[in-house]
Amino acid sequence: MAINLLPPQLANQIAAGEVVERPASVVKELLENSLDAGATTIDIDIDKGGAKLIRIRDNGCGINKDDLKLALARHATSKIASLDDLEAIMSMGFRGEALASISSVSRLMLTSRTQAQEEAWQAYAEGREMSVTVKPAAHPIGSTVEVLDLFYNTPARRKFLRTEKTEFGHIDEVVRRIALSRFDVTINLTHNGKRVRQYRAAKEDQHYSRRLMAICGNNFVNQSMQLLWEHGELAIKGWIEHPLSSVQTSDIQYCYVNGRMMRDRLINHAIRQAYEGYLQGEQQPSYVLYLTVDPHQVDVNVHPAKHEVRFHESRLVHDFIYQGVLSVLRQATQDALPLSDDEDNPQSVSFPENRQVAGENLYSKPYQKPITSNEYETKIEKSHSLERVNRGDKSTSTKHGAYSGQKPQFGESYQRTQGLLYQKMVQEMAETSENKEKIPLFPEREPLNLDKVGHTTHYYDRQQNKDEKPVSVMARSVNVAQEHSDYTFGRVLAIYQQKYALLETSQGLGLLALEEADFLLRCAQLLPVNETLKPQPLLVPLKLTLSKEEINICNQFQALMSDFGIVIEISHGKALVHAVSLPLRQQNLPVLLTALLAYLSTQTSCTKQNMGQWLAKQLRTESTRWSQAQAVALLADIERVCPQYVRQPSKNLLQLIELQPVVAALHNERS
Repeated sequence: MAINLLPPQLANQIAAGEVVERPASVVKELLENSLDAGATTIDIDIDKGGAKLIRIRDNGCGINKDDLKLALARHATSKIASLDDLEAIMSMGFRGEALASISSVSRLMLTSRTQAQEEAWQAYAEGREMSVTVKPAAHPIGSTVEVLDLFYNTPARRKFLRTEKTEFGHIDEVVRRIALSRFDVTINLTHNGKRVRQYRAAKEDQHYSRRLMAICGNNFVNQSMQLLWEHGELAIKGWIEHPLSSVQTSDIQYCYVNGRMMRDRLINHAIRQAYEGYLQGEQQPSYVLYLTVDPHQVDVNVHPAKHEVRFHESRLVHDFIYQGVLSVLRQATQDALPLSDDEDNPQSVSFPENRQVAGENLYSKPYQKPITSNEYETKIEKSHSLERVNRGDKSTSTKHGAYSGQKPQFGESYQRTQGLLYQKMVQEMAETSENKEKIPLFPEREPLNLDKVGHTTHYYDRQQNKDEKPVSVMARSVNVAQEHSDYTFGRVLAIYQQKYALLETSQGLGLLALEEADFLLRCAQLLPVNETLKPQPLLVPLKLTLSKEEINICNQFQALMSDFGIVIEISHGKALVHAVSLPLRQQNLPVLLTALLAYLSTQTSCTKQNMGQWLAKQLRTESTRWSQAQAVALLADIERVCPQYVRQPSKNLLQLIELQPVVAALHNERS
């Protein structure tokens, strides 16, 4: 068969096989482009797990009209221009393959405007057609990339996509990793029109913990130690988990090299070796670390998706990370050891100065020429095998907790994801006829007069001061319920201050507190009589290491926890969680259960109502900025799950607004 030059479209689709693995890969490439453009705010809109739509909007520098067509061409980039640039890369992207590869397997629209341009321009490219169409558009300074119908022209690739929830889980994990790499950038993530994540920019160090807590959880932030270690042109900083932490969160393992998220075997090996004497059994270290290296000493052009790097002085980097992590661990355990008199305590063991498997300490002898990265990675494998033999392991299989050489996968921490809980644990509303009228059931309420806003009293209080006998709202609701089975707040017109919903009712306008509504819904869903609180067995039981006090608390309130679907077995000082209820399955269970035991330890007796309210507060939505779509979904769930709040809403939930004085003032004739 003759050798032929592949058509550009086919070549791009082949390249897409390496770059565009799944929707999360598209999000990663586009986010990195936005960061390279200097964006400080990035909005991510996802539909159907990314298979239908991926939209990335930023306020970066934008792209000139003359460069729009070239931006969608293969090997076209503004990041590098010579071999010297390639050997010292600091930008996230540099190959110029991402947009061309993505456009070859989707319908792509790129809209952009620079500060020098008076109008924006939009470029459109479709998979089978390599030609790019450019036309005027309306857009602020920055860029928007829309990727529609991913893999629509490659059915073989599309059928390998997982469920919508799984694909969005991978996208969410990519966004979390990007958010941890750039604290100075605001990132908003929306799925199917509902705000899921909102990471606000933190420009000062004291505000970093807010984002770290939102991504890694309270337990990691409270029990982590800060690391700062420098040597020459090497520097590493970040947070590592305390070795004596009562709860292990092994799914928190984030590492960055010069701001680029990595899954490097050498770095993971160095960290695991530093922790080796401090963790027991199957425990894994948790960390968020940032490594800074001279860009001339690291090669990032070794992996199609840039997930791995190659260090020119890999032995130096490995020993540097090992010594830095180990120094912090030693200091932490030395401070904690005098508090324990138990010689049998496994946490009271002594640790050698520098184990043979870690190699010689490069900081105690003159510098020697380092071996190559390939040679050292081979030695890592051999040294780890030798270590298992020296320990007397009969099996040659790699244990969980030891270095296995396997690459961690994106999405492994998605079980900690916190979304809008009520959207996940309540079934879809029953279909109702379009012409069936929904009647708001608070017609007797006196509207709130805007002129007396400073002296507002609730309707039920004001009615008692009238000569006329007040109408019983509950009695009226019973009568109306005989004719109509549907209760509704009305129509959502707008969102005010991102936490109130402006409603249109039959009696006028009303203002509803969305946070209060969200809390009431969660309380209703967390009643033990609710079907969603039945125990749901975990695929793999969760192991927790508890103190004696925590074990006693667990035994004391075991019956109460079982009412909420939490099934815990205590054995040999360990807690084995076999099942939890549906509302808790998507939470960070180690963090939640530890906090629950801490709460119960302060209670001499705890009722089901108190525990339900406490859980409702813990499951509160992260985002405090509500969208209109979120408000509509929330009110629909309340109308279905707890209609008593619709029939008789409290004063903290809903207030009516009197607009007649305002309208009258607008129509006053000129004097």
